[in-house]
Amino acid sequence: MSNEIKHILCIEDEPDMIELIRLILSRHGFEVIGANGGVEGARMIPEVMPDLVLLDIMMPDLDGWEVYQQIKANDKTKDIPVIVVTAKAQNIDKVLGLHIAKVDDYIAKPFTPDELLASVQKVLG
Repeated sequence: MSNEIKHILCIEDEPDMIELIRLILSRHGFEVIGANGGVEGARMIPEVMPDLVLLDIMMPDLDGWEVYQQIKANDKTKDIPVIVVTAKAQNIDKVLGLHIAKVDDYIAKPFTPDELLASVQKVLG
């Protein structure tokens, strides 16, 4: 990975989860920007133009799949990689996410710091 700081937008409706992800990834040189929920996240993506989006699926205001569709429908943001981070960890959800929606990776909550870091490093190269 180059020395350029990678910006990661974490779209999540749990502020504690955003802080946990920020703590884990900032130790490894990533800058994590938090968005509280799907509506705020969808608005921030074209403004921030992050290198990666960490996206929760189950959010009360706008669910993650809707946010994902907005990212991929916009020519400006469609190439931003997305890792789904969700408690919805049934095998069918993972298959849907990875093979049908074509997300870049899928992390089930609860996850270990190593799982999160490995996924982020794999997706960002």
